[in-house]
Amino acid sequence: MRRPSARPNRPSPSPPTQTAPTIRPFNAPAARWLRAALGMAPEHVAHGMRVSYGHPHITPDHVMAWERGAAAPTDSELTALAGVLWCSPAELIGKPRSLREHRIARCLAPEDVARAVGHDVHAYLRMEETDSWRGTERQAAALADLLGLGLPDLVTVTGRNVRLGELLRSAATTRWQAYARPVAKLVPLDRRFLEHALRSLHEDYQGHMATTLSWGGGSGDAGDAGQEFLDRIVEHFWTKLREDPAPETG
Repeated sequence: MRRPSARPNRPSPSPPTQTAPTIRPFNAPAARWLRAALGMAPEHVAHGMRVSYGHPHITPDHVMAWERGAAAPTDSELTALAGVLWCSPAELIGKPRSLREHRIARCLAPEDVARAVGHDVHAYLRMEETDSWRGTERQAAALADLLGLGLPDLVTVTGRNVRLGELLRSAATTRWQAYARPVAKLVPLDRRFLEHALRSLHEDYQGHMATTLSWGGGSGDAGDAGQEFLDRIVEHFWTKLREDPAPETG
């Protein structure tokens, strides 16, 4: 049961938890730090959101709940909060993961994105709600340009991450050459770079397994170490592409 407010002569506010809890990676410490840096109290933030941004239900209790991480603002509340704190919405969320989070971080309305990529706005909103991108390569390129998506983020928001992980795990554990073409369909990069990354992943996995066994670990230890490597295979793949030197031609 929620404890009533300690302030006298004021009705208890609506529970802040009615706003969606952690739909997105809301950065509670950043919100608290930005407010303090501006010399504002939660009352000032709530007042600004009510008066300037049309959120009459917001109270100081909502602001404090967000800053504690007990609740998270909705999309429109996040935009209003950023306005009051003189920052961009991107500063109040963690690293965007979904299509909706990337859009919000860029302060774009669904209509803006739908128009730019050539989708009906209702169809686009369904994609956000279901985390399932439906579009051509040209539309995906327009999406990446509009939202400033790097290739890893583009692969994630267009729903290719699961399939990519499956292919990479097979490439690491079997003959990597057989997976160069399927991976290239998901990750449109120079074939030499992809083959170099796949070969490196395969060698790392096999070497890791051999090292574990040579140190006296049993097959169970090697299996655990190998599974841990495979669980993070997509992360290892992007690291290879980013950090390994380009393969030489000839």
